[in-house]
Amino acid sequence: MFSRVRIIAIGIVLCGLMSIPSFADSQVRIVRLSSVEGDVQIDRGHGYEKAFLNLPVTQGMKVRANNDGRAEIEFEDGSTLRITPGTVLEFPELSLRSAGGKVSTVHVQEGTAYLNFSGAKDDQFGMSFGREKFALINPAHLRVQMSDTQVTLAVFKGEVQVEGPSGTVSVDKKQTVTFDLANHDTYELAKNLEPDPYDTWDKQQEQYHERYMSRAGSYSSYSPYAYGTTDLNYYGNFRNVAGYGNLWQPYFANAGWDPFMNGVWNYSPGFGYNWVSAYPWGWTPYHYGTWMFVPQYGWMWQPGGAWSGYSVPRVVNPPARFVVPRPPAGGTSVVAVNRGPVTTPGISPRQVVIRDGSAGLGVPRGSVKDLGKVSTKVQQKGAYVTTVRSAPVPTATAAAQARTVQATRPTTMSGAAARPTGGPMPSSGGRGMSTPRSAPAPRPSAPAHLPH
Repeated sequence: MFSRVRIIAIGIVLCGLMSIPSFADSQVRIVRLSSVEGDVQIDRGHGYEKAFLNLPVTQGMKVRANNDGRAEIEFEDGSTLRITPGTVLEFPELSLRSAGGKVSTVHVQEGTAYLNFSGAKDDQFGMSFGREKFALINPAHLRVQMSDTQVTLAVFKGEVQVEGPSGTVSVDKKQTVTFDLANHDTYELAKNLEPDPYDTWDKQQEQYHERYMSRAGSYSSYSPYAYGTTDLNYYGNFRNVAGYGNLWQPYFANAGWDPFMNGVWNYSPGFGYNWVSAYPWGWTPYHYGTWMFVPQYGWMWQPGGAWSGYSVPRVVNPPARFVVPRPPAGGTSVVAVNRGPVTTPGISPRQVVIRDGSAGLGVPRGSVKDLGKVSTKVQQKGAYVTTVRSAPVPTATAAAQARTVQATRPTTMSGAAARPTGGPMPSSGGRGMSTPRSAPAPRPSAPAHLPH
């Protein structure tokens, strides 16, 4: 009897040990909704709701950009995924392997998505659209466009091996492949790139990341992860403070400003309430390091410690009468906090009024030159009017019309349509094509400042 009990116990232990790698491979990660413009929504399994800048995106979520919406999702290594109006993305897998590599899988349900994958060591990025899919381990920059009848993949940088019912096709740099969804997903390969109206916007955003990431030198001194680093470099700077070390502070932060003046308490199923900062730089300093009040300087952020997911940021040495923020005691609704000033439009459409204490809230990424010098002027005057620089972005209607013209333009193809080579390939997170859905109904644009 004793031997039998020992055998059963050993079997249980062995089963537990065998399950450890599988459990480690399924560790859930948090990526960042790093840019939200216009009407963008997120679905966490209970229907679509309003999306906010800096919301955590986890496995199983969906992100949708409506008629005027655009968004960017930023991954830990600095890779980015951007979507244009009428696009729906699903994240079937955001996991961490036991060896440390990150696995990201995205399914494009409809619309246009831009991916710029950095190709960090041991990381893998997969994408599916219709019945096609690919997996990347090396750097690549590409665009996927889905319509009711076809899918087009354009590769700006790198090489992509796409698998589908018609076999495998290799798409090199500056090549385009188009899949006919109504004809067994047969494909045609072209040695050229047809421009899209949103290419300029994607390029502008990518240049912003490249420019301000390079200023960091090594982001490891800021954070264990790269995401959020470019925004720290653009919206503020580090300074060495005697007795404290190297600390970061946003521009336009006066003596009355604190890090919790603008944002929302957002309820996440399974995690409870977490603080989501409304500031454009408000990702890394709210998941890593410590906020501290330094006499003669005000509130500053110090890197260090462990990365946290949903917990409230650590606060030390607060001034008198400062109340450390606490999440709501109950409920599941979003609780907005609006206590600080914001940047507002000027008389001209290309002007903004930046106010002291706004800490960068309302300043579009990379739109104001020499933000540090502007901050000095704002401190002197209390507010300052300056011009903004931004590339023109087409409306959803104009973009759709331009794509229609391109689709009807004759194109010289370099490869013949592939013949089906067997049954449909099993999916790894994507879904087969279903009856095309109509475009989401137009919705009002989201306000720059959160409602009280």
